[in-house]
Amino acid sequence: MTIRVSRWAAPLAAGLGLLAASTFGAAAEDIKIAHVYGKTGALEAYAKQSHTGLMMGLEYATDGTMEIDGRKIVVIEKDTQLKPDIAKGALAEAYGDDEVDIAVGPVSSGVALAMLPVAEEYEKILIVEPAVADSITGANWNRYIFRTSRNSSQDAIANAVALGQEGVSIATLAQDYAFGRDGVAAFKEALEGTGANLVFEEYAPTDTKDFTANAQRIFDALKDEPGRKFLFVIWAGGGNPISKIKAMEPERFGVEIATGGNILAAMKAYKELPGMEGATYYYHEIPQNPVNDWLVAEHQKRFNSPPDFFTAGGMTAGLAIVEAIKKAGSTDTEELIAAMEGMEFETPKGKMMFRPEDHQALQSMYHFKIKVDPDVEWGIPELVRELTIEDMNIPIRNQ
Repeated sequence: MTIRVSRWAAPLAAGLGLLAASTFGAAAEDIKIAHVYGKTGALEAYAKQSHTGLMMGLEYATDGTMEIDGRKIVVIEKDTQLKPDIAKGALAEAYGDDEVDIAVGPVSSGVALAMLPVAEEYEKILIVEPAVADSITGANWNRYIFRTSRNSSQDAIANAVALGQEGVSIATLAQDYAFGRDGVAAFKEALEGTGANLVFEEYAPTDTKDFTANAQRIFDALKDEPGRKFLFVIWAGGGNPISKIKAMEPERFGVEIATGGNILAAMKAYKELPGMEGATYYYHEIPQNPVNDWLVAEHQKRFNSPPDFFTAGGMTAGLAIVEAIKKAGSTDTEELIAAMEGMEFETPKGKMMFRPEDHQALQSMYHFKIKVDPDVEWGIPELVRELTIEDMNIPIRNQ
């Protein structure tokens, strides 16, 4: 066997975890999956959900056996610490030293972009979940990348349906990195033809605590615009600015806050925004199908809470892995790619399909309106309209 020394391995910091399962002494026929994701750092809540969902997806798809055709599934965890260099080293270690068949992750779009060339170098599949930036399956894509999570264009088109109307003026506030900038670019493109105008873009560092200056620039840009005015927020992780901006009384300028779906903890701020419209990737009460029924019931039983935004995504990755291996009858990379291109599979959101051209999972999105229930801790996104695969023309950006 050829021993490969990767150029990515050197920056791998001490302390990378090997959790969930040990490959020490593992049988050669084991199916080895690496979950390479930001277990520590600002997106820790997302990471925990993603891993819980991944394990539940593997469990559901194998009827609880955690085996495929008699081969045991072994899951290895590695912490990127949300640092691109550590992530590259961790993925190289997974492919090279641990000899995993498939990797899943990461949480951060910026980290994901750093990991893509490693999958190409090792000629092994990386299923991107839940990182969102369009460039992952766009300009920076390679044929070893598949993504189960939605991309920025899917978010953007769904939210443009919710907000885009004749005479509407919109300003955006987003994080100043790939997730935020790709999100705004896709949203701007998706608004074309809706009659709405994107009049101002504001970007802030991911660790911003005080949004006073950002909000004032946005209010100044919107206050003299005619018609209905929205501030559309694209934000991930801690420090979500919605509550802080709401406290500045944007309604003084006729400005309404709008945003997409999020984890339940972040949606506590939505209780201050009854009637707010937007679009979401997942909310546990919206999809009606057997996979989601199982996820909701089992998660409630095991954790005394409903499954969250990224739990569904992690489960989807697990389901896709099992379906791909069963369809290919192998863990050989080329056979997996052939099986996965165009593959349809069932998820907590219903049917998804890996588009052959860029391996992006096409999927439903959900236009919602926030309802407030005093007995529920968060604003409830009630379904207005399901936007199916057929309803959305998602651009192919890797050509």
